[in-house]
Amino acid sequence: MSPVTHDEWLSRAKAPVVYGAHHIDGRDEPGGGATFAVVSPRDGQVLTEVADGGPAEVNAAVAAARRAFDTGPWPRLAPAERGRILLRLAELLEEQRESLALTVTLEMGKPITDAHDIELRAAINTFRFYGQLADKLTDESPHTAPDALALVTREPAGVVGAVVPWNFPLTLASWKVAPALAAGCTVVLKPSENSPLSASALGRLGTEAGLPPGVLNVVTGDGPGAGRALGLHPDVDVLAFTGSTAVGRHFLHYSADSNLKRVWLELGGKSPNIILPDAPDLEKAAATAAWGIFFNQGEMCTAPSRLLVHSSVAEQVTDAIVRRARELRVGDPLDPATEMGALVREAHLDRVLDHIGTGTEEGARLRTGGTRVLERTGGTYLEPTVFDQVSADSRLAREEIFGPVLSVLTFDDVDEAVRLANATEYGLAAGLWTSNLTTAHQVSRALKAGTVWVNCYEEGDLTVPFGGMKQSGNGRDKSAHALEKYTELKTTWIQL
Repeated sequence: MSPVTHDEWLSRAKAPVVYGAHHIDGRDEPGGGATFAVVSPRDGQVLTEVADGGPAEVNAAVAAARRAFDTGPWPRLAPAERGRILLRLAELLEEQRESLALTVTLEMGKPITDAHDIELRAAINTFRFYGQLADKLTDESPHTAPDALALVTREPAGVVGAVVPWNFPLTLASWKVAPALAAGCTVVLKPSENSPLSASALGRLGTEAGLPPGVLNVVTGDGPGAGRALGLHPDVDVLAFTGSTAVGRHFLHYSADSNLKRVWLELGGKSPNIILPDAPDLEKAAATAAWGIFFNQGEMCTAPSRLLVHSSVAEQVTDAIVRRARELRVGDPLDPATEMGALVREAHLDRVLDHIGTGTEEGARLRTGGTRVLERTGGTYLEPTVFDQVSADSRLAREEIFGPVLSVLTFDDVDEAVRLANATEYGLAAGLWTSNLTTAHQVSRALKAGTVWVNCYEEGDLTVPFGGMKQSGNGRDKSAHALEKYTELKTTWIQL
């Protein structure tokens, strides 16, 4: 944990934020002159103006990445040398950890303790992991006829377009950028217009770490402008996206309308968290359920937003979560004691409040929360919110809210729990609490989700893959499996 106090963070936040350029071909570029304002959800104040990129800036960035891939040194470096530069980038992120955490908190409202201890830790560890992995990969030589030699080699796929959201701006950028660079690809990163500042800093630190010009480019701008141009660009070989299912569909269309680039999608979620009466510790299960939905203001695709709890323990578990929700400290994200900060934008807060209003209209019982708070600050703060008596076919139970709103549903047996859990178009993650080993295995296999946590939630490290099923996407981030998205298999058959 950073030793910086609330007063010290407030003092640092007063310094003007001046960086707002694209980073293209190893240089900061102001673009064509158009800008947009970055507004802090903490207090509604403008942090800075950022270059508003569109097709022209995307064309320049892709051209730089194309040159760097086709004729530059990066794909041709020894993997150990690529790894050394990624490790240096991890060191620079560590050196700038406090300033980057402050940037993340100011631009998207995350509590400073979470930004420093979780967001930056994840980004640093990601570059370290792939830096260390870069020279550990092996090709194949299958056993074949004695008069032939077969080689299966894994080669970098080319220019990667990476489009990432605002909720974990550095973590999710790192999950795309680090494995792509380790594989020998070049990258054009398009961050969310809500959180462009930390991504711009990442581009500059990459160049400082020793990435050759054009290897890591950053174009700031919105989805219809910069995002669409990147998705349609014929010189982008791979597009990796994290965001909403609706926007993911657009990128599939862009691929079909351009060069059939491979598109890897990590999309929305409506994750179930199943608590059985034989959970090893019901209090821990309830506390973890509350932490999971309120962490990061509920702005997580894996948030356990559907609590499925056995009817025999539903009242006990729900009451414990409601108590925790009422104790949770909502406030200034620059205060290290704050547990839940501000939602990212006014429009997003309005959308979450609309879901809360609809939940009440649909007959669910509002147990706590549901009201905007601290409005006098100019920020976008919301009380932790819990509904029970939620119908399985309601909007509360079906639609991704992406806010601190928990829907509690009950069941009477394991089969009903699995049916409820799988009754969604999403399949990103799920939780299960039980002391029965057979139940744990059987239910985990039955759940249609890319990750299943048993007697925990949001646990894991970089050794395991992460991604979704159904309309939560395809492909995997994290682990050695992420390199599969950024490489092509080539077969060479040599007749002896």
